[in-house]
Amino acid sequence: MTVTVPGPTLGVVGGGQLGRMLAEAAAPLGVDIVVLDPTPDCPASAVADQIVGDFTDPAAMAELAARSDALTFEIELADPDLLDELAAEEGIEVHPSPDALRTIEDKLVQKRTFGEADIPIPPFHRVDDAADLRAALDEFGSVMLKARTGGYDGRGNVPVTDPEDAEDAIDAVGGPAMAEAFVDFERELSVIGVRGDGQIRTFPVGENVHEEEILRETIVPARTTDEVTEEADRVAREVLSHLPGRGVFGIELFETAAGDVLVNEVAPRPHNSGHWTIEGAVCSQFEQHVRAVLGWPLGSTDRRAPTVSANILGTVDESQPARLAGLEAPLSESGVSLHWYGKDEVRPLRKMGHLTAIGTDDEAVEELLDRARTLRDGLYFD
Repeated sequence: MTVTVPGPTLGVVGGGQLGRMLAEAAAPLGVDIVVLDPTPDCPASAVADQIVGDFTDPAAMAELAARSDALTFEIELADPDLLDELAAEEGIEVHPSPDALRTIEDKLVQKRTFGEADIPIPPFHRVDDAADLRAALDEFGSVMLKARTGGYDGRGNVPVTDPEDAEDAIDAVGGPAMAEAFVDFERELSVIGVRGDGQIRTFPVGENVHEEEILRETIVPARTTDEVTEEADRVAREVLSHLPGRGVFGIELFETAAGDVLVNEVAPRPHNSGHWTIEGAVCSQFEQHVRAVLGWPLGSTDRRAPTVSANILGTVDESQPARLAGLEAPLSESGVSLHWYGKDEVRPLRKMGHLTAIGTDDEAVEELLDRARTLRDGLYFD
């Protein structure tokens, strides 16, 4: 491998906040980013070139490939078949592998793959109709009904406990689904894993706080035992061994009341629960993804300091132009960083940015979490 700068151009399917932060991380490495996104002036367009086009548009995808030396994606709506065609026709590498995307984009396929590999997961059932859902309820008692494709941030997830609600729940997810047994978990954890060229590395285990199925904060180090963090890291590495191609993977986990670790879901891309790594780790998940996709040596995944990231969500009742206020306090606070995603419109509970607070080893993680929450909650949209 020969690495020189200026470096190659990396094409990214998707130009949301993840594409934006990928471009921000790529620039110091001398790597240019071109994104494909259907939304004109998408968030990444402020720091990268944009091709306006649909993720499944062959002409737009061909243009992206023609302008790039390698391809990746920051959204699961990318078409794995089209990515395979471009790789063959243009002689361009695509990472993570489209096969990894095929495995992960359908939650039922994802769970079956991990189950067959003896990776610990919650019990689940395929659900095609209300009768299937009632059968799952009969076996599990209560379930989380999940749309097999397309769901994120709580969308496409419906908790169900009463068989009489089966029809309404099926209608709510709007398509093929799976029912997963509710897990009696102590906390939700995540591991950001990286597959490089012959290398696998993992970041320290994070603890995730959700509300209404939407991630609010990630705390590192996680407030759990050494035994649980070691098991979470082991499970994450096992997941990585079954997903082909290079890149960053976000691995969400449940820690049960008994201290077991189960895989919840996996994303074949940088993940919201890894945003803390920008300030909190030696080499961020975004820089790691660029390095991995290009086949460059990976950076260190060591934690610099205790870190909390807090999502800035749309605290509005209806859509309106995005204008964030109340910034004086976080901008004046030592060890706090603001990340604004550049979205023109704020909608209820839409992710608009995040704050990261860096602490010291003698500061309790709970105090750091309270500080991050207070600063985040002081922000508002006017």
